Amino acid sequence: MFTLRYSATHKEDYNKVYRLDALDAYNLKLVKKISVKGISVKGTTGSDSYLYLEGIDVSQKHAPVARLEFEKRSGSGLKKITKKVRVNDDLYSLSELEQYKGYRVSEINGQKNIIHFTNGVTLQAGDVQGDVNELHFRRIQIRETIKSHFEKERELFHRGIKVLSLFFIDEVAKYRQYDESGEEVNGVYMDIFEEEYEHILNETLSLFSDDPYIQYLNQIHVKDTHKGYFSIDKKSKRMVDPKLKRTETDSDDVDAYDLIMKDKERLLSFEEPTRFIFSHSALKEGWDNPNVFQICTLKHSDSTMKKRQEVGRGLRLCVDQNGNRIDATVPGIDVHDINALTVVASESYEQFAKQLQSEIADTLSERPKKADFEFFKDRVLTNERGEKLLIDETLANKLHRTFIRQGYVDDKDQLAPEYFEAVESQTVQLPEELEHHQVELIELVKSIYVVGKEDLTENERGKNVDHLKPNANYKKKEFQQLWNQINRKTVYTVRFDSEELVQKCIWKLDAELKVPEIRYAIIHGEMNKIDSKEQLKQGDAFIQRESQTEYVTGSARSKIKYDLIGKLMDETRLTRKTVVQILKGIKPTTFALFQRNPEEFIIRSARMINEQKATTVVESLTYDVMNGTFEETIFTENTLKGQLGHNAIPVDKHIFDYVVTDSKIERKFAKEMDISQEIEVYAKLPRGFFIPTPLGNYNPDWAIVFKEGTTKHIYFIAETKGSMESLELREVEKAKIACARKHFAKLNTGQLKYDVVNSYEKLMEIVKG
Repeated sequence: MFTLRYSATHKEDYNKVYRLDALDAYNLKLVKKISVKGISVKGTTGSDSYLYLEGIDVSQKHAPVARLEFEKRSGSGLKKITKKVRVNDDLYSLSELEQYKGYRVSEINGQKNIIHFTNGVTLQAGDVQGDVNELHFRRIQIRETIKSHFEKERELFHRGIKVLSLFFIDEVAKYRQYDESGEEVNGVYMDIFEEEYEHILNETLSLFSDDPYIQYLNQIHVKDTHKGYFSIDKKSKRMVDPKLKRTETDSDDVDAYDLIMKDKERLLSFEEPTRFIFSHSALKEGWDNPNVFQICTLKHSDSTMKKRQEVGRGLRLCVDQNGNRIDATVPGIDVHDINALTVVASESYEQFAKQLQSEIADTLSERPKKADFEFFKDRVLTNERGEKLLIDETLANKLHRTFIRQGYVDDKDQLAPEYFEAVESQTVQLPEELEHHQVELIELVKSIYVVGKEDLTENERGKNVDHLKPNANYKKKEFQQLWNQINRKTVYTVRFDSEELVQKCIWKLDAELKVPEIRYAIIHGEMNKIDSKEQLKQGDAFIQRESQTEYVTGSARSKIKYDLIGKLMDETRLTRKTVVQILKGIKPTTFALFQRNPEEFIIRSARMINEQKATTVVESLTYDVMNGTFEETIFTENTLKGQLGHNAIPVDKHIFDYVVTDSKIERKFAKEMDISQEIEVYAKLPRGFFIPTPLGNYNPDWAIVFKEGTTKHIYFIAETKGSMESLELREVEKAKIACARKHFAKLNTGQLKYDVVNSYEKLMEIVKG
């Protein structure tokens, strides 16, 4: 008998059979990514000049515009208004209040999200200045949560995904109260919510008219769209604050837990009007909902609920109306484009992110921190062909020296920025022994925790490029002609010939199989002295004196029995009959290599057989054009978001005013295309455009139209890679690219070309050649 414990937050630290920590879950896209909308009070409450910088809008059509809340004189007194202001706008004139004298806008920086005034005051998006009481601060939080909700809902409604928002409060009375007769009356947060909701709803309705989403919004009454989930007093039947037991920090919130869990399916239906949930801040463990996309904590921070517990209520991947999980198995999407949790914090983004990172770092204490000899030694790498590589002491030393020589580690063996730059540009230099295991080595190094590098949060206010819509370039006849050529869907068929595969494997093994003899090293060392306990722990007390290499004799090998056929069946997934045919067909001298080194014979022959199998599959694959086409909605209804100056750049020839890229290589490529005299129009192809292959869907990067008469090919579909060497691309990538060539060849009318390039120069070399 034994017990298996499964938990994200163990109260005691047990020996773990398997670990999937926060970093693994995030990198594998098994949870939502976290965006933070920070709000921070700037200056002292003694200032009379109230200001709140909501954000900055950037556009190719005009200079940046700031959304600024300030006070204004009205007939009934002072009121707070939100207005879009531009450079040279004078708040004194706009507000008619003395307190804003000197507040003339001198600069609006769309890249840094900052506004400057002539009196020296500077505000960053999310900053609040002036006399701000707590109630108004909570109003700002509620407003920002509703705005984020509407933005996310507008994106996901057409995908059949219901969006929920969750508010944590510390007192039920702030949401709902009871009068003398026992009737329910609004609490202060309910009043604020309904006021802000109605205002933002009317703004949304004015921007969009003939749209199913607008029809959906019109059917929902404000009082029906929010609910409070709290404990119910058994006697009075009123909502009450959950009681805390002396020995616990969690609440006895059983009624609320049962209600939300039992009605989870109804809550995820569009027929249920509830979209905003108010609940006590101390919910029981297990209370979560996959479709919570906004979390707002309307309370002061305390030690009873950590940041990671707060965000944990909304980290599960969402589901659609049919209950399908929106994960990596869904074609044509990036998981984190859809699954993003926005946290509306009661502090700045930097403060929230720092504390959350600190809490996550505590849970990553078992992760290695250095890329040193000990980290590499005795690791086993298994590539996608199933080949295993043991990193012994010699290779571990060689790897460590390579990392030092290339500047991939600092003096403390911690990963340096140069390593991450090399990974992004796909130029990592490794010893030749790792030629077939480069990808796996880089994956291994990802397990090293680098403080500040793996940022699991992003600044929501920094994403000032969003809601991208096709511009005039999209409507150009040149792009539409290209789109009409490539938007047709295809289906593939594989006609596999086993006899052909057997002959190819026999030829490959006879021509190229080389198996080294088994050898072992004898190393003589001695311990001179012990300087410290740390020296013993690190194994530095022994000093090597001499080494000698010997080979294993035939008599020693003959006693070990191997199931050669069974092993090759496991490694290649071929039938017993096919494996036997291959082994019978190879030359006796080739088969004799098995006696020299059985393990290496199995590993190397399996690799060669798998290579031939992959080649044969691709060679025997054919595509047929279907009647269906990709809809234009993959361009018009996108979830693209970016940060100006980071991953979004303004462009002139792209079908959007900005292009959002995934790497430095793509950004450089886009900039060079945008200024090219030969290019008419181009597009970064959305993930909704994909090619089916036996190895999963494939999404090419770029669609490019050249000016007629300037190049050999008018239409070009490009895949950008950091390396052009076929050996340096993963086997799966190579196979998908080979499939893409066949797909586009089927669609080709003589003017279309598909290829892989690593630079604009390579692109021009191909199209001019």
